Amino acid sequence: MSFDPDAVATVTVDSYGTLVDPSAAVDALDAHVEDTDSISDLWRTKSIEYTMVGNFVDAYQPFYDMNRDALRYALSAHGVDLDEETVEEILAVYHELEVFEDVRDGIERLIDGGYPVYVVSNGNPEMLDSMVAHAEIGDLIEDTISAHEVRTFKPDVEIYRHAAARTGTPIESIAHVAGPPFDILGSKHAGMQGVRLDRTGDPWGSSGVEPNLTVESFYEFVDALGV
Repeated sequence: MSFDPDAVATVTVDSYGTLVDPSAAVDALDAHVEDTDSISDLWRTKSIEYTMVGNFVDAYQPFYDMNRDALRYALSAHGVDLDEETVEEILAVYHELEVFEDVRDGIERLIDGGYPVYVVSNGNPEMLDSMVAHAEIGDLIEDTISAHEVRTFKPDVEIYRHAAARTGTPIESIAHVAGPPFDILGSKHAGMQGVRLDRTGDPWGSSGVEPNLTVESFYEFVDALGV
């Protein structure tokens, strides 16, 4: 299905990798380990795995805690033993991630065009509060909507339905902007238009379901809306 700009009344956006750059967490890891790429890849994989498995077995815990467990697993799998203070130091970087350069101007253009913008994220509220504050976008974002509010993670349709209710927008009138394919698929399955913000150049994959729109920046998305 192609993108329908006329159907969009509200924009929701993912957080990590969409608004802010999580690579600083890898840099923090690099200061303490040698096999950084392998450990960080496993850390990311396990973090996503834990959220999805948690959905199915009713084992919810806040994302920050799951992310900590995933980091510990990745370190252990590589035979690395870091003390708790160092682990927390690495994780704390998530509170101070740098905003991508297109975010502020892009969101300002969306607002000028009449589109309220909400963050919808797996991150728990404390993570999102610090992300918004450090990125200095609190004056632009209408609100943050956390998986913690419904105790289930993306791509469960419940979080997207909850977001629609929180924004007061019919779900089919929301465009959800994100990078991870599972987030796009989840939003589309729930009834939103899924906009892939491809900052990495990774292939989409062969799920059989395509994004409604693929862009490389918020500027391109704003242009696609015609504002």
